[in-house]
Amino acid sequence: MRALISDIHGNLEALQAVLADIKSKGITEIFCLGDVVGYGPNPSECIDLIMELDMCLLGNHDQAALFDPEGFNAGAERAIFWTRSVLERGTGPQAERRWDFLGELTRRYRDEAAETIFVHGSARNPLNEYVFPDDIYNQVKMEKIFALIEHYCFQGHTHIPGVFTESLEFFSPEEVDFQYKLGDPKVMINVGSVGQPRNNDPRSSYVTVDGPVVKFHRVPYDFEKTIEKIYAISELDNFLGDRLREGR
Repeated sequence: MRALISDIHGNLEALQAVLADIKSKGITEIFCLGDVVGYGPNPSECIDLIMELDMCLLGNHDQAALFDPEGFNAGAERAIFWTRSVLERGTGPQAERRWDFLGELTRRYRDEAAETIFVHGSARNPLNEYVFPDDIYNQVKMEKIFALIEHYCFQGHTHIPGVFTESLEFFSPEEVDFQYKLGDPKVMINVGSVGQPRNNDPRSSYVTVDGPVVKFHRVPYDFEKTIEKIYAISELDNFLGDRLREGR
């Protein structure tokens, strides 16, 4: 069995809760689909935990920490510059290891045996393209993306978990009773977000894959503790903490 997490965004409390939940299920293989940093108050600590996983992809916020943010709103831009300053203030071998880790992240991973690709954004643009539930009404966009998928694609980026079918349907976890069985049709599955949920549920989201069965999981965590940390950092907008209470 494999666990898939994404969009940690420097939220240590959420990441610790999710990793503990995964461990309680006896799962040892964990993939991260990117955005380890950005928005949250604990970038270094989150990188340290993610470095121990089996695979991690580059997210757009991870790239922005390495270079300059492009297309970010003002709050996200300030957060990423603060994140970079935190990483730059680090000293010693572990600090260097964090930079090396971010710099070596790949944009796409393929499991040939399972005919599955893993990306942060989409199969067409692994780093930056959003695929939202409403995109099922954009037939041209969806057909072009699905044409690049051999069978299955797992992704993050939007922070909204669910299943996209090639027949232009979207199913939220609730609509499939938090479980979906993979079959012959092509599908894209968004695993949701660990550190910044945006589907009106403040709990962290991740998925597990056991053969053909994909399960969506929700994990509560102490978001008030994370919010207090964000409030205490002037470079991070209070809104980045407030939104955690509502999962938006």
